Amino acid sequence: MWAQLQKLSSKPEREADLLSAFEQLRAIEQADSGLVRTMVMRSQADPTVMYVLVVFASEEQARAREQDPRRQEGLARLRATMGDVLDGPPEFFDLDVVREQ
Repeated sequence: MWAQLQKLSSKPEREADLLSAFEQLRAIEQADSGLVRTMVMRSQADPTVMYVLVVFASEEQARAREQDPRRQEGLARLRATMGDVLDGPPEFFDLDVVREQ
């Protein structure tokens, strides 16, 4: 398995819009993408900061998902929304899953 952790900061008072964007993303997900799990977590110290952990069956499937033409139109709409909601670019951390319990 392979995972990616994303750190996102929303503009103040836009946290609800960020959560809505995750629903939009889920709506365009393809059943064969290799996505195993998504967790969206909010910082207790700063509610404008969210962490998203996505877990895939493999890195290859995750990378193929990034280029999947079936997702491109929905992603374009989502990027436009995120530009108004995010307070800066997201940070991405690629991770190898070494153990799961």
